[in-house]
Amino acid sequence: MRPIKFFCVTDKKVNFLTKNNHNLCWVGKEDSPENYFRCDTGDNIYHKEKYYSELTFHYWYWKNLLNKADKNNWIGFCQKRRYFINTEKTYLVNQSNLSNFLFDQAPIEWENYDVLICKPLNVSGVKKMKIFKRGFKNLVKDPSILFNKKKQNLYLHFDMHHGYGNLKKAIDLLDEKNKDDFLNFMKNNNSFNPHIMFISKPEIIKKWFNNLFPWLKACEQKFEFKNLVGYDTRRLFAYLSERYLSYWFKKNYRFKEINWVQLDNF
Repeated sequence: MRPIKFFCVTDKKVNFLTKNNHNLCWVGKEDSPENYFRCDTGDNIYHKEKYYSELTFHYWYWKNLLNKADKNNWIGFCQKRRYFINTEKTYLVNQSNLSNFLFDQAPIEWENYDVLICKPLNVSGVKKMKIFKRGFKNLVKDPSILFNKKKQNLYLHFDMHHGYGNLKKAIDLLDEKNKDDFLNFMKNNNSFNPHIMFISKPEIIKKWFNNLFPWLKACEQKFEFKNLVGYDTRRLFAYLSERYLSYWFKKNYRFKEINWVQLDNF
């Protein structure tokens, strides 16, 4: 078994995480609590947290810490309410016993994979009324989405919840190697691996960030921050990254989907 180090991104103080290999990483507006990793030093995008969410820390890690990591060890990213767990019985996990279900080390079987990602969420089966309310423009273009669950795909879901047409505008800014493939992925799938959570090794993580962040930078020129408001679009860059992660890792590497838990009582 190999060591694994997690970076848990949070904007609130977390007092229930006791695993030594789970490091707390601060992106909040207030001063960082003692012993939390800060991401407002060195090369950083701390001032963009409102739009980038946990990617604010991911960027900082990429620019300031990644090159110092042991190339043979596993590195994972999670969030204040969401964690990778080593049990199928997610209903058993809560704040008080969370540490009992977190990974201490990377299981030997992980050596058969390049990356571990969250088990997926399915977006099909949308209520017809919601499609009328939030996906009306899509419905006008293709009325069959109302009855055909295969067409209730990731593309439709993104248009409904994060601004009609925004996904296509962002995809058009991708490099030629990924543009068509990612578009097809979004149109041909109705599930994705959520929360920008993953576990991998430094070499692959570096390639992921090297591909992701230049694309998001290009998106900043297309989507001005002043126009990103409300729940639907303010964190557009995080929503784009979440879907792109599912596509990119699955296309390029051997992957395994593992269990995760959301602590709703946080």
